[in-house]
Amino acid sequence: MASRDPILVVEADAVYYTRRPASTIRRWAHEGRIQRYGSGRGKVRYNVNELPAATTDEWTGEVTLGDPPPLPGRQSEAA
Repeated sequence: MASRDPILVVEADAVYYTRRPASTIRRWAHEGRIQRYGSGRGKVRYNVNELPAATTDEWTGEVTLGDPPPLPGRQSEAA
């Protein structure tokens, strides 16, 4: 991924952007899939550039989740 300045969002915004539960966002950070910034209740931020976006079909309303971030130290299966 190209090096971009991080765009930091709170957990609630990360949940909305990915359409995944907050526990999944925290697990991804714990596993090292995404980076977390800060510590303490209400002070943790996530880089939105590292999060998989969910898309919603404008006609059917169907939500498509993005692929989860890869585990660190592993190459993607497509490579």
